[in-house]
Amino acid sequence: MLSLIQRVTSASVTVDGASLGAIGPGLLALVGIEPGDGAAQVARMTGRLLGYRVFADDQGRMNRSLAETGGGLLLVSQFTLAADTRSGMRPGFSTAAAPAEAERIFDLLLQSCRENHPPGVETGRFGAHMVVSLANDGPVTFLLKA
Repeated sequence: MLSLIQRVTSASVTVDGASLGAIGPGLLALVGIEPGDGAAQVARMTGRLLGYRVFADDQGRMNRSLAETGGGLLLVSQFTLAADTRSGMRPGFSTAAAPAEAERIFDLLLQSCRENHPPGVETGRFGAHMVVSLANDGPVTFLLKA
């Protein structure tokens, strides 16, 4: 499981012009599911998303987590993160989980994050063509692996 996280001042996702999820200050997490991902990866990624220290403390250092700040979390499924880009000029997707399995694992991650982050977790629609808007704060962007 991969997650490209971005610290944001705001982020939102729309499908067919309808807003599905929006947050203020917090994290946007684009999530790619790989074959073999399961409960262990969900638990590890939940912990990393909520505990990774990317927010400023009183001295301006990245020393506070999403759990500490109480910010929003916007989870967006993005199978292209799991693409094989090692050769050629076109990505291959044999390294991404099959859609039905990926949706099941993504739903487990969403449920886990919602259970462990009461301030709020938003999402888009799995498999839909989504338009994601964000204001990256910093910019601060990290690739997390579980």
